[in-house]
Amino acid sequence: MPQFSVNVERFDPYKNFKFKVRWDGRYVAGISKVGALKRTTEVVEHREGGDPSSSRKSPGRTKYEPITLERGVTHDTEFERWANKVWNYDAGGQEVSLKDFRKNIVIEVYNEAGQLALAYKVYRCWVSEYQAAGDLDANANAVLIQTIKLENEGWERDYDVAEPTEGTFEEPPAP
Repeated sequence: MPQFSVNVERFDPYKNFKFKVRWDGRYVAGISKVGALKRTTEVVEHREGGDPSSSRKSPGRTKYEPITLERGVTHDTEFERWANKVWNYDAGGQEVSLKDFRKNIVIEVYNEAGQLALAYKVYRCWVSEYQAAGDLDANANAVLIQTIKLENEGWERDYDVAEPTEGTFEEPPAP
């Protein structure tokens, strides 16, 4: 059975290095890493009085793990502005922006040709952790990274994003 329905000759799964993140209807600049989308459903064990000593198992509450976004430090203030909606030291006594501290985000995955292949909608995110800049080290040779950790109330795959038809590349004819 083929792994892809449109591109049945494709064998390789999608790579993890072509992606974009969108919130408030626009793409966020410079994101270099997105943490895993992970959910865990608790196990509820029970048994009836007449059952043998073994227990039965059924699903309980489902939890969605926080998602971490990383990017190099630039003059773009999107991470900081969102983190400040949850808590801002200089907000004049108002510590949280209750109206708009949560956002829905979209994580898009692209194939090697740059075609949109998958998308995930992540709901009711808010910043629980903000790192304005990583460690400074005069002996290092690295990019300065800022991080936000997004709590969320669930995610789902966007099934409206269909598998793209992958084209072929043809060299121009020789002169």
